[in-house]
Amino acid sequence: MADEAILAGQESVWDYPRPPRLEATGRRLRVVHAGVVVAETQRGMRILETSHPPVYYFPPEDVAMEMVRPSAQRGSFCEFKGVASYWDLVIAGTATVRGVAWSYAAPSKAYVGLRDYLAFYASKVDECWVDEERVVAQSGDFYGGWITAHLKGPFKGAPGTMGW
Repeated sequence: MADEAILAGQESVWDYPRPPRLEATGRRLRVVHAGVVVAETQRGMRILETSHPPVYYFPPEDVAMEMVRPSAQRGSFCEFKGVASYWDLVIAGTATVRGVAWSYAAPSKAYVGLRDYLAFYASKVDECWVDEERVVAQSGDFYGGWITAHLKGPFKGAPGTMGW
């Protein structure tokens, strides 16, 4: 589904494909923590996968890379995208937020458009926004999807849903 379909009404995560679809989005995406805009773009990408809220990815040029550093957190493997690397957020005068984002330095061929783009866990920062709507974090800290009012679930991620 294209961005135009989102603006027209609801989007069911059960209509999303598997394997996941990667698509560009021109929507305004923002990540804010401790009053600081960490990332903001209208040149993002999103992954749409059956039963999951979209995961939004930011080009590194639109992330305050001076505030993120490679995490000691061990990378995870996605059967579709490959091996993820994790990032910590460091804002002067505040605590470090560990594993706040992830990226793929060498994604699989089908997802090469994600190379070095960062996705942020909405549950680990103060605010994430799609346009003028503050998102709700997908349950759990494994998937990292962003839930907005136009999405229809149920959503994978809550306890008892890992086997869906």
